[in-house]
Amino acid sequence: MKFIDEARIEVIAGDGGNGSASMRREKFVPFGGPDGGDGGRGGSVFAIADRNINTLIDYRYAKKHLARNGENGRGSDCYGKGGDDVTLRMPVGTIVTDMDTGELIADLTEHGQLVTLAEGGQGGLGNLHFKSSTNRAPRQKTDGKPGQRRMVKLELKVLADVGLLGMPNAGKSTFIASVSNAKPKIADYPFTTLAPNLGVVRVGPSQSFVIADIPGLIEGAAEGAGLGHQFLRHLQRTGLLLHLVDLAPFDESTDPVAEAKAIVNELAKYDEALHDKPRWLVLNKLDMLDDAARKQRVADFVKRFKWKGPIFEISALTGQGCEALTYAIYDYLAKHGAAGQAAEAEELAADPRFREGASGAPAQPLPSAAPDGEAQ
Repeated sequence: MKFIDEARIEVIAGDGGNGSASMRREKFVPFGGPDGGDGGRGGSVFAIADRNINTLIDYRYAKKHLARNGENGRGSDCYGKGGDDVTLRMPVGTIVTDMDTGELIADLTEHGQLVTLAEGGQGGLGNLHFKSSTNRAPRQKTDGKPGQRRMVKLELKVLADVGLLGMPNAGKSTFIASVSNAKPKIADYPFTTLAPNLGVVRVGPSQSFVIADIPGLIEGAAEGAGLGHQFLRHLQRTGLLLHLVDLAPFDESTDPVAEAKAIVNELAKYDEALHDKPRWLVLNKLDMLDDAARKQRVADFVKRFKWKGPIFEISALTGQGCEALTYAIYDYLAKHGAAGQAAEAEELAADPRFREGASGAPAQPLPSAAPDGEAQ
């Protein structure tokens, strides 16, 4: 199924039915009086979060959603039938915004969460409500109120604890396949990943977290270059970002430091809050280097990139270093929650798992970690 994470639709609630101005006229009822019933309430349009849906594709093509009008009231104290409601099922993680006012209508973060998108109009009053001691035969009635009508924007932000950043072919898909149950497409050409992949990483019988892989970023992504810009929003809910860097590129002219800095710059251009999220550096593909070359490249990268946060050295292909990384992630999330509050620099620097290399040997000594793990 094609992944669609944004749509614009119109929701139209039903109008309320009109009240009735009827009088009783039965042959053997000498004092009939008013008997006009109320109009029925118009149907409303609701949205409900459904974890069994993972795309907004249905709303890319179905642009208008209408609820039924309420029926008019009738004589003999008959009230009009209320209009049928319409309930739209949307993926968990959908944000609904009023396009005219910019108002946030709903943020569907839990399965089964139900919100009103457009409220149906109230039914009108029949003349039986206007009866009094001085007005025995009222002819007054009221008309039903119109239903609410809105143009809304639907925006899906996947719910994940951890988000993966990196250039195309940095090894993000290989990593998520190695540590989780996800089965992304993996190939040796850029932009293999065309849509976000979610994987559940289990570190114990009842201990797990969700990791999201988005298409690779390139320089200019914040302005729309490449594919990753379409999916940067999916990283905004995460509590922790993993910045994967290919430290063993095939092309010797490729500079991993320049590429890593480009990613950091694109985050800042897109959203300052996203740029300020806790971010860990993960140096990947070290299985392609011998031990001496690995140590040299890691030391050179740390020096030139001026990274002040935690560093992991891994091989996503062979799994080296991945277990230590996943346990550290779980410990971090358990301590700071899914909101991803920044850890103290001293704790990060003191934790030996942040210095464990892919081969099991200690990585290069790190400077004290900055609270936001930012490259200077």
